Amino acid sequence: MVGGHVGAGMEQTVLVVDASLGDTPAERNLTRELDAETDVWKVSEGEQPPAVGGPRWQYDAVVISGSQTAVYDDQQWIHDLVSWFRGVAAAGVPSLGVCWGHQFAAMALGGRVVRTGEYELGYRPVRRIGEDPLFADVPTEFSVFQTHSDRVVELPPGAVTLARNDVGLQAFRQGVTYGVQFHPEYDRETAEWVVGNKDLPAERLRAVRDGITDEVVASARRAATVFDNFLDIAATHQPQTGEYVRPPRE
Repeated sequence: MVGGHVGAGMEQTVLVVDASLGDTPAERNLTRELDAETDVWKVSEGEQPPAVGGPRWQYDAVVISGSQTAVYDDQQWIHDLVSWFRGVAAAGVPSLGVCWGHQFAAMALGGRVVRTGEYELGYRPVRRIGEDPLFADVPTEFSVFQTHSDRVVELPPGAVTLARNDVGLQAFRQGVTYGVQFHPEYDRETAEWVVGNKDLPAERLRAVRDGITDEVVASARRAATVFDNFLDIAATHQPQTGEYVRPPRE
């Protein structure tokens, strides 16, 4: 497919929006965790995903990656992605934003994103609020890798909070649009790569590295359940009247 990179998978087809800049582990991590056929679009390099309902739309769900940018940066590819994503949400296509993708989905649908004032980095505790299929079989309290300096401070209209920690909102849902501030897809290699690329005081970076242990990394794997849960949501989602219905495969 022109502009996309198809990976091996199962019955569902997921459009992965890679918003990261340059050569990063984003595509590798997301396509590994998604037990589905994946089609990756590097939007930060000008690749434009097909519009919902158009002749090239053959997707069951959308996943949006992290990025080194801010969602409120004045960049044309971000403006284009906002317009595209609003069409995805309006059509009732299940979507999951991760870190930057979480902030992006919230902003695109009417929420507000601001600087945190302090970088949240490393394996950090998160607490679920209430029950939602996205967090089925995920503990009420869990540890997971974080790397962000922005946060969602106002949810889009009609959205609900699904998780928080002492920094702020960690997950939300609006209809079948989901966002998680944390990185459930990170393995140890990625966590160490991220820390190694941060321009922060050496003492802080050393403390974060010391927290990347085999035990902590293994415990954080429980959060990766959200990917299987999201695919279950996408597989069972029944579009409401007026929503786009994916055509059957030939």
